Amino acid sequence: MEPISRRHAVRLGALGVAGVVIGAAGLSQTRTPTPPRIGGHAFVEPSVLSSRDQTLRVEMETAEREVTLAGRRATVLSFNGTVPGPTLRLQPGDRLQVAMTNNLSTSTNLHVHGLHVSPQGASDNPFVNIAPGETYEYDFQIPIDHPTGTFWYHPHLHGSVADQVFGGLYGAIVIAGEDEPPSTRERLLIVSDITLDSAGRVPEASPGAVMMGREGDLVLVNGQISPQLVARPGERERWRVVNTCTSRYLRLELPGQHLQLLGLDVDAGGRPRDIESVLLAPGNRADLLVTAQGGTSVLRTVAYDRGSTGMGMMDSPSGPSGAVTLATLSVTGTAASRSLDLPERPIPVDLRGDEPSQRRVLTLGAGMGMRFTIDGKEFDHHRTDTAVLAGAVEEWTIRNTSPMDHPFHLHVWPMQVIEQDGSRVTEPTWRDVVNVPAGGQTVVRVAFNDYTGRTVYHCHILDHEDAGMMGVVEVA
Repeated sequence: MEPISRRHAVRLGALGVAGVVIGAAGLSQTRTPTPPRIGGHAFVEPSVLSSRDQTLRVEMETAEREVTLAGRRATVLSFNGTVPGPTLRLQPGDRLQVAMTNNLSTSTNLHVHGLHVSPQGASDNPFVNIAPGETYEYDFQIPIDHPTGTFWYHPHLHGSVADQVFGGLYGAIVIAGEDEPPSTRERLLIVSDITLDSAGRVPEASPGAVMMGREGDLVLVNGQISPQLVARPGERERWRVVNTCTSRYLRLELPGQHLQLLGLDVDAGGRPRDIESVLLAPGNRADLLVTAQGGTSVLRTVAYDRGSTGMGMMDSPSGPSGAVTLATLSVTGTAASRSLDLPERPIPVDLRGDEPSQRRVLTLGAGMGMRFTIDGKEFDHHRTDTAVLAGAVEEWTIRNTSPMDHPFHLHVWPMQVIEQDGSRVTEPTWRDVVNVPAGGQTVVRVAFNDYTGRTVYHCHILDHEDAGMMGVVEVA
């Protein structure tokens, strides 16, 4: 296994120098003119591949291809020639088999983000290395009691994750149950960002952008710029929103519409909650109900300050995750009949009544010379950082000593949020990505049930993960 690509090693070397000698020439964002962006087209969703007879068999190719992004031709990375890749739709108890052929010039692999499946062998194993020209047979068995919700897939080979996801390698996974909340229609909105030069290619990220976590010039929904959606007054739509951005936070608003939250990452249970906005860190998903009100509304992300490197010119020129229009909803026509009442959904398991068998503190740190660490150590796939007994319930306090936010992701096992920003969480709240604010901490509990094996936890600002902010957990 080659955990760090040569390209990334060269970049890290350059960043090590930059951390000592901060010069404007070495730290400026390398930009060539961005081609014109074309927006306002009708909303289009990715193709959907659905399971049959409890099995979904998929042939998946990773390759550099010419596709249409932001209304223009671009040469980017893709799954099966499209950006986003096809949506994989399954049910609890299904089996997902993926024959993944790597036609990139570098190694890759596949992570099914948020799924509670085995980390061993040909399942959700982040240590698999698929070399150029090779095909690897993945086999994911989804438990019969798996939570419904919206998940996603992307590469996870350490050292190349940010380049490959930013370059276009991502797609959605939907786990749908038999008793889904009634709605007029369901929409999938995959939000991503990318930078394209005048030739329609992705340029190399500057050292400052990598240190902060790169954000692209173009913010896309299903590969489109500000697509147009149409609904009738009174229609209730279900919007599954996925933040696949490498580093960008999304604070979503839809003024003028009745917005309700079904869940973040996984189904929250209980009654949907009325909201004005929702924050998605990189990797988070929001499951929303939108009851259409007459007129035109803009789905937007408002500015979110995710901090800085604290190193002046090492900070990204774009600053925090800025305000962007994502899509426009036009509500017109004859009013729809009244939607069916929403049924009460089961309340999730609550671990607050369990006495943790172990309490741990994990410290996220960032420093000069592109050092991103957990507990002062950069990632080493040979080392086990956290050993856990199978079946244990543990409480983890995740501390952030750096001046920027870090979204923390644990593979395989979901986390119940106990404390956020110094406040206790009063309702059972489950995530697979939790934000840890600059200089703050987040407390979670994890039930290490069902599976054994080695996997990882890491910052989901993918440049930081590639630079070392990742650890290995082994459950035995």
